[in-house]
Amino acid sequence: MTLRALLSAYDRTGLVDFAKILIDNGFELVSTGGTAKELQQAGLSITEVANVTGGPEILGGRVKTLHPKIHGGLLAKRSDPTHLMEMENQGIEGIDVVVNNLYPFQSTINKPGFTLDDALENIDIGGPAMTRAAAKNFPDVVIVVDPSDYGVVGEMISSGGVPLEQRRSLAAKAFQHVAVYDTLISAYLREPEPRGDGKAALFPEELTFAWNRVTVPRYGENPHQAGGVYSTPGETGGIVNANKLHGIDMSYLNYFDADAAWVAANSFEPFGQHCVSIVKHANPCGLATHDNQAEAYRRAFAGDEISAFGGIVGFNSVVTEETAMAMSGLLIDVIVAPRYEPKAIEIFRNRKRTRVLEVQPSDKPPLNVRNVSGGALVQQPDDIIESASSWKVVTNKQPSDKELSDMAFAWKACQLVHSNAIVFAKDLMLFGMGAGQPNRAISVYLASRAAGKKAEGCVMASDAFFPFPDGIEAAAESGVAAVVQPGGSVKDSEVIEAADRLGLIMVFTGKRHFFH
Repeated sequence: MTLRALLSAYDRTGLVDFAKILIDNGFELVSTGGTAKELQQAGLSITEVANVTGGPEILGGRVKTLHPKIHGGLLAKRSDPTHLMEMENQGIEGIDVVVNNLYPFQSTINKPGFTLDDALENIDIGGPAMTRAAAKNFPDVVIVVDPSDYGVVGEMISSGGVPLEQRRSLAAKAFQHVAVYDTLISAYLREPEPRGDGKAALFPEELTFAWNRVTVPRYGENPHQAGGVYSTPGETGGIVNANKLHGIDMSYLNYFDADAAWVAANSFEPFGQHCVSIVKHANPCGLATHDNQAEAYRRAFAGDEISAFGGIVGFNSVVTEETAMAMSGLLIDVIVAPRYEPKAIEIFRNRKRTRVLEVQPSDKPPLNVRNVSGGALVQQPDDIIESASSWKVVTNKQPSDKELSDMAFAWKACQLVHSNAIVFAKDLMLFGMGAGQPNRAISVYLASRAAGKKAEGCVMASDAFFPFPDGIEAAAESGVAAVVQPGGSVKDSEVIEAADRLGLIMVFTGKRHFFH
């Protein structure tokens, strides 16, 4: 029985060399369109699919492999005498190897000015059908969708055949390849429904996500856990797509904390040209904005000099030589910024272990996905635009323009701290924070302790309302002058009364910002 391989790939990297291996091992090559032309130009003998099916490609190439003589050759079980008899009666020959990858849908919709017709024409139909058929019948058909597999598959074929275990692995990869492809198309076609806020479109009854592996770090959060890092297809921005300019390999937690630093530093555009964040364990321990970048760094560092040790430093602007020099003396795990002055990079190269990442903004905020037992929680990012002019002053004492500016800064900073979150800030600079506590009053205590004497005259931000006056009383005792919080507690009147009694300013925003 003649061995046959069906080759139909959009990405033809290394395909000619793989085809030569197949020919050397007695395979007849069957191919379509552009793939056939490229193989013929390389001097290889090709049987056109049209010669197998007895019919030409039609509808501008939309129909070429969708035919019983192709799919019968893919799906027939060679161990089933009935299948073999039907193949003989129908003049169907078996196909033993399939090489396929799909039309470039993602790159098409990433092109400026693409149209709906462009997108639809790049939805592959025959390719996924052919790939799925071959993968379903992997005991009899070897399916290859990734050019990086040509070498190992070629070696196995040359050594006597592809073992069942490897066939199964290749089939799993093929189904995943098609699943990611379909996910990209589904995400593109979903649009907010005109009847409302688009929630039904954002959160359909069935939902999949597509990611491509970027790297496998040494381990996950702990040495006994394995981990992986993935990027969204078509996305060029964000931490996982960063360009590492210097330093050792990134760890799983480096990616996690670097993302927190990058997001924090890029959340404060209205507050000044330069923002610097210093992050430890996904929480900002230092945060400041200033017209001078080096001064913004010095202020961020001064917020908590102890916690900054071994931290992640994030910038929202080009890192200057002056700033790089100001950072000397502090152990830093990762530095993230959109760009760096050449002399700043020279300075950072003296840090043998520090990773220096060049990061670009993400195209659009992704949905937040969190695993829970039995499934996942999915939500929109917390990226609403708020204005201090819409806030309600609920105390007798009114804020000055400077105090209102510090409140706005503290309010934004509070959204970046894990709940229950409390932030102390002054002069557009973080002085203390309390994070992740089950009791809000404990978060106030922790923020106060971190700020120490610098708490005097600070504003305090709380990500959710105060259920009792105790948090307000503790803040006043530490020297806080003003409080910004959502409001909405059944005991708001008691909390307001405490603020008035203690001579504090208090503003209600009307919005809560939990960050678990």
